[in-house]
Amino acid sequence: MLLDFELLPDHGSPPERRRNARRRDDRRLHRREREIEAARRICDALFQHLTPDELVARVLRTALDVVEAESGSILLSDPSTKRLVFRHSIGECPVPTGTGIPWHEGIAGKVFQSAQPVIIGDATADPQHFRGVDELTSHITHDMIALPLKQWEGNPIGVLEVLNKRKGELDADDLAILTIVSAIAAASIEQAKLFQEAKLAEVARLLGDIGHDIKNLLMPVVCGTGLLEGEVKDLLASNTTLTADKAKASFQLCAEVIGMVRTSTHRILDHVKQIADCVKGLSAPPEFAPGAVQRVVESVFETVRWLATEKGITLKTCGLDLLPTIMMDERRLFNAFYNLVNNAIAEVSADGSITVSGEHDPARQRLCLRVADTGRGMPPEIRDSLFTAQAKSSKVGGTGLGTKIVKDVVNAHSGTISVESTVGVGTTFTILLPAKPTPEAGVVQSPSETRIGRNA
Repeated sequence: MLLDFELLPDHGSPPERRRNARRRDDRRLHRREREIEAARRICDALFQHLTPDELVARVLRTALDVVEAESGSILLSDPSTKRLVFRHSIGECPVPTGTGIPWHEGIAGKVFQSAQPVIIGDATADPQHFRGVDELTSHITHDMIALPLKQWEGNPIGVLEVLNKRKGELDADDLAILTIVSAIAAASIEQAKLFQEAKLAEVARLLGDIGHDIKNLLMPVVCGTGLLEGEVKDLLASNTTLTADKAKASFQLCAEVIGMVRTSTHRILDHVKQIADCVKGLSAPPEFAPGAVQRVVESVFETVRWLATEKGITLKTCGLDLLPTIMMDERRLFNAFYNLVNNAIAEVSADGSITVSGEHDPARQRLCLRVADTGRGMPPEIRDSLFTAQAKSSKVGGTGLGTKIVKDVVNAHSGTISVESTVGVGTTFTILLPAKPTPEAGVVQSPSETRIGRNA
């Protein structure tokens, strides 16, 4: 495309030819400066991880600034309705966001279908001008440039319209600059869409994990409140024959149940906070501090004891009191052991047992922790998929999220987890965690300060 300054006459006297040459050089330099400024501003937005709507607004403002136009709009295509939808508009009478026009009508439709830009000196005289938008906004369009929003190669994703230059008329020089803006903007908008979709997928994943934990934590609460209700009814029924020993035992039982319910409630509230953070696009990083595995497991057993007792299942520990203190995120490690033990309770029959044991391997500087049950075991196809994206549950209505949560926690602690299971015999999960020497008690370190390499 030849621009007007490139058509300046190259004849006449030598001084005149030199002046024309200087004017051409000055115009080229000015255009390059505007192109570079436009590209810089769009690229700045590209690296800020803006939402698609924020990015669209930034692109349109940049386009109007670099060509000194009064108003403009960005329309993005909606394949489901075959319409071009106004996503952002700037001017004295902006087009309402969400307004749609058929994507084959008007100047915007022509540009979108042909993927070719147009420069129009007088839009009111153009038969293809879609006057419905002017009538809606009481706006008069004079000169305009409409160009497809597309990468250098590929189909358009929308249309950029720039209207009414403040001084003079929009021309080929302005189109050259806007072409750069539209190409970079199209790539940026597509990237912003992908980023937002990935973010929403991560939010959905986190909400699934948190919801699974809340569902599990509600089980002992329901069981405990049922026991509490039964105990109160028994007390009311036997209030005339209540002995001091029986009253003391009942009080002790109620106190234990209330303590368990209170603890579980606090953990549920913590998960609800996680949901709120997740909806805001946040997820708390691990918080590592010196801690004892024994205390974590005992807390898990306290939470599920009533559920296990109701089913006649024995909970055991072995060797945990001999383990050294390690760096851990106690809340996350609780979630891991809770999922393993709670899932085992559903698989173990009456008179069965669940044992959490631990050994310290000083030579390899690691802890070997096992959660073993005497349940019905898992078939190979369930066992082999546990820690993969295709994880599935053997329980009715199960999602397989429990073991995925465990795997994520173990990974956060730079550990490994494996499983052995035999149908009709039971299942054993083995977790290997690094036993890194701890700093002074009470010092909380960030994950980057505490993370160490995995041990095989």
